[in-house]
Amino acid sequence: MVTACQLVDHFGGIARGRQLTAFGLTRRMLSDAVGRGEIDRIRPGVFVTASAPLAARVAAGHGGALTCAGALRHHGVWVLHDDESPHVWLGQAGRVHHERCQCIVHYRAGRMRLGVADVEHALIHAFQCHGEEFFFCAFESAWNKRLIGAGERARIRKALPASAHWLVNFAHKDSESGLESLVRLRLHLLGITVQAQVAIPGVGRVDFVIEGRVILEADGVEHHDVPRQRHRDLQRDAAASALGYESLHFDYAMIIHDWPTVVAAIIAALGRARA
Repeated sequence: MVTACQLVDHFGGIARGRQLTAFGLTRRMLSDAVGRGEIDRIRPGVFVTASAPLAARVAAGHGGALTCAGALRHHGVWVLHDDESPHVWLGQAGRVHHERCQCIVHYRAGRMRLGVADVEHALIHAFQCHGEEFFFCAFESAWNKRLIGAGERARIRKALPASAHWLVNFAHKDSESGLESLVRLRLHLLGITVQAQVAIPGVGRVDFVIEGRVILEADGVEHHDVPRQRHRDLQRDAAASALGYESLHFDYAMIIHDWPTVVAAIIAALGRARA
């Protein structure tokens, strides 16, 4: 007969008691398994094993599933920022099992399973909590990582307000960085024509080419930690300059926290290119 630990692991490391009793495990058997340390009871009727992710334990203890930034990060999706407090999805009729808790609860439609929300629902909830930029970057990241297929993308679009459908239409699967997604979205909203992931002979692939003359590179936090990488960037900039391009580099901190300075530099570079 399957053990309590094996069965809870089968459900992803977290399960309700009624799921387990349906397979022949009695309440006494579950209690004995808890006593032996094979499984844990995190609240009445909910059991976990060591295989359950910490995020799943936290959310299940709250009576639901982790969602928004916490769930997306758990699934490996790039997020613009973390949630200050856990966002927990309780379905439409759930209830919180913690008193004086700091979690943000979501009473939203959909099939909620204890633990961590799936990517599709976490994206929908994230749009409602964090807005367009956060959603767009996470959506492109999830698509790039093949975490959402055509069916999920269509359902996500349908769940958004009609005024936000364009975000799904504008998204593509080739963005390899959340920073790139953010820059492309912001430039689009400014009416600036931009091509992403452009291969330039003699230079290589660059993050963006703006109006055919300005190269923009969105460098991640770790990008210039290695001197060899910095040397290659200088070589690429020199090759691009020889072809008539001006190259601009902006790091994570500038794009996230000092966007007006980035915009000013881009507009000035475009002015020189048009002269």
